[in-house]
Amino acid sequence: MIRVVFDTNILISALLSIGSPPFLCLDLAKRGLIQSITCQDILDEFHEKLITKFRYSSDRAIITCQDFQQYSEIINITNQFQVVEQDHDDDMVIECAVLGEANYIVTGDRHLLSMQSYQNIVILKARDFLDYGELF
Repeated sequence: MIRVVFDTNILISALLSIGSPPFLCLDLAKRGLIQSITCQDILDEFHEKLITKFRYSSDRAIITCQDFQQYSEIINITNQFQVVEQDHDDDMVIECAVLGEANYIVTGDRHLLSMQSYQNIVILKARDFLDYGELF
């Protein structure tokens, strides 16, 4: 099964735009057609952004994160990776993908997208990932 790490910006975009490419990507994971891989650091960032940028209550943010966790495999990372020179906050996404043996990272982050791949993990936008539809 295809294993995918979704960056926080994809998780937020999926919530804000039903029917959008990020929404459709997460829907593939919810339906069990691909395996979502994440880590506590991504979940924590998602939770924080829901509260600080989108004014979710703490309870609503927790429920939203728990929903995502239900169809995601949680990987423990060590925060030892330093590969995204322009933004070390993005290293957690790379480490999660490597340790979680992901095939893809789906993101809208320009620093990650500029890498195109890392250790045979393809890094691409949600719309481009959906173009790989024959794989799932």
